[in-house]
Amino acid sequence: MGCFECCIKCLGGVPYASLVATILCFSGVALFCGCGHVALTGTITILENHFSKTTSDHAMLTDVIQLMQYVIYGIASFFFLYGIILLAEGFYTTSAVKELHSEFKTTICGRCISGMFVFLTYVLGIAWLGVFGFSAVPVFLFYNMWSTCAAMRSPIANLTSLDSICVDVRQYGIIPWNATPGKVCGSTLGDICNTSEFYLSYHLYIVACAGAGATVIALLIYMMATTYNFAVLKFKSREDCCTKF
Repeated sequence: MGCFECCIKCLGGVPYASLVATILCFSGVALFCGCGHVALTGTITILENHFSKTTSDHAMLTDVIQLMQYVIYGIASFFFLYGIILLAEGFYTTSAVKELHSEFKTTICGRCISGMFVFLTYVLGIAWLGVFGFSAVPVFLFYNMWSTCAAMRSPIANLTSLDSICVDVRQYGIIPWNATPGKVCGSTLGDICNTSEFYLSYHLYIVACAGAGATVIALLIYMMATTYNFAVLKFKSREDCCTKF
């Protein structure tokens, strides 16, 4: 066998679907975790400086955000390892499916492991759909505040009192109703929208939401690849059993 034929044979064993999914998964998780962590820190700063001057009013929210930041560390570590394992499993099953190497034979243990990855990937895909929906919530809240500030700058808003245009974050359940001041109006609201914390957090939440969406797409690709390989391996095992008799 020549060098060219050997290279073609090796390239034939590359699980391109799993490779694309791994790159997309790493990118999506990195965007979600990195941008989400910084955006949560900026959210605390905005709340403490403008919406809740008393520490006890937002103490529970601060604890929840800190817990979410620790969860982000765990998500990043888990998906880094899980992506590598799925990629390695993709190399094995692709070689076994295409029968590129004689030593790559299907076994009951191998099929059970492949089936476990199929099930786990489906569960993670459903979970990340929830994460994707949850990550859209802060985008919606910041967009409402941004659109309110944009309305203040419009010619129609100049005809009315700017103090009548307010944003009350208490109605979203972020902070309790007894928090002071709880809402901002007029020029103070405009000043908040012009701060770097607001601008950065708003766009980071958008990028984090996009990263969660990319992770969902990556898991969908993983689902299709692992399900296909598992089905073919199961079919080949039946075929091998039939040829023995």
